[in-house]
Amino acid sequence: QVQLVESGGGLVQPGGLLRLSCAASGIIFGIHPMVWYRQAPGKEREWLATITTDGITTYTGSVKGRFIISRDNAKNTVYLQMNSLKPEDTAVYYCAAFAGPNTYWGKGTQVTVAR
Repeated sequence: QVQLVESGGGLVQPGGLLRLSCAASGIIFGIHPMVWYRQAPGKEREWLATITTDGITTYTGSVKGRFIISRDNAKNTVYLQMNSLKPEDTAVYYCAAFAGPNTYWGKGTQVTVAR
């Protein structure tokens, strides 16, 4: 029943921008913190950003000032606006919903930053 679907990934040049979306269904979206992670090949999954039900945001240092997480509860969607992209941002980006003892994950969307 619970489904998170990321979209918006693709190929972008260094210095470019991209907006990721994550559409949720099967959950009461507005009562759960929403989170973005990424994972590059050979690396551990990396937490990027969290937005609470009240809209409070936190970021990891490597993306702070470049990425912005937001949510639209009416659309059951969380976004990740990515600016000033670097090659090291290349990864599969995942969204997640923290629902009490459960965490629900999307299948990810590929972001490649290269010329």
